[in-house]
Amino acid sequence: MTRQKSLRSPWLRATNGISAGSRRRLGLVERSLAALAALAFGTAIAAGLPGLAPKLLPPEQAFRFSARVLDPATIEARFDVADGYYLYRDKLRFTAEPVQVLPVDLPRGQRKHDEFFGDVETYRGAVTVRLPLASAASGGTLVLHADSQGCADAGVCYPPNPQKLTLVVPANGAKPGPFVEAAPRGLFR
Repeated sequence: MTRQKSLRSPWLRATNGISAGSRRRLGLVERSLAALAALAFGTAIAAGLPGLAPKLLPPEQAFRFSARVLDPATIEARFDVADGYYLYRDKLRFTAEPVQVLPVDLPRGQRKHDEFFGDVETYRGAVTVRLPLASAASGGTLVLHADSQGCADAGVCYPPNPQKLTLVVPANGAKPGPFVEAAPRGLFR
């Protein structure tokens, strides 16, 4: 009598002496172990094991804020949004001390349907906003407060991000002041 080679796995060939019902139960055990392994891997991802979670920038690097005073009546504010991130247009707010920021005309953003906020406008890349001031004393200083909120394309949204800068107001007729960054760049950034 000749033996045919079995196309089954070596493990299943080893179970030839086991009844069909027992083999079905063993198959169920294998599937259960596979499901447990998948659950353990998913838990490891959720726990944030190194290399498995997306690497996110801190908000001050993802949404770099800077500003300068152009003249006693105007501040130029700027956000440099990192690649893979976006800012919500309707979450930008500006105030100043000791002067008042007049109503701001924000530039149009890109329309987006957001799972958290519905239909919104967002900014990517560089966004520049001119802030009209009620009046600032030439040669004095002022403190600019900016509130913003944004998200990463990886699906993580940041909480509202308040930042402030102290700016020098140039004298009447002088050149605009230099940009001041809320989080200055280091040597290795």
